[in-house]
Amino acid sequence: MSRRRRRSIWDFFDDMFREIEEQFEELREFMEKGFEEAIKGREKLGPYVYGFSITIGPDGKPIIREFGNVRRVAGKPRISEEREPLVDVIENEEHITVVAELPGVEKDNIKVRATEDTVTISAKGLDKKYYKEVPLPVKVKPETAKASYKNGVLEIRIEKLEKKKEGEGIEVKIE
Repeated sequence: MSRRRRRSIWDFFDDMFREIEEQFEELREFMEKGFEEAIKGREKLGPYVYGFSITIGPDGKPIIREFGNVRRVAGKPRISEEREPLVDVIENEEHITVVAELPGVEKDNIKVRATEDTVTISAKGLDKKYYKEVPLPVKVKPETAKASYKNGVLEIRIEKLEKKKEGEGIEVKIE
């Protein structure tokens, strides 16, 4: 009869770092192929923006979110004019807060649209465009959405939904 080894906290970190290393290797291969294909098809290159954020979810597992203007489509890299901003979704008892980094754009050039399930952010600066549809972890009241923009950071705060309501979405004014 074999004894089962009890997992320690270090096993968790080993697993997490192994997963991060695998993501870095995938990213390196992905970007290498993307640059080769971009060079073949274009005279003007860049800017290429790609990154990811890692957070720990409520279940204790790492959540990896990508951002930038390089995306995988059918396994191949595709460079887009619009960048996907770095976004974080924070949930507390009463509200959902969406924080997005949008450097290089003016407040008047940002559009935010909220529905019960998603927040859509689009922005256009002189040389930068951003677009992101953010799925929300719970249903919200879009009519309660309030947004502020300061130093390149957009913050949207929305109350959680108590009763389900159908809707097309509400335009959110940025203060």
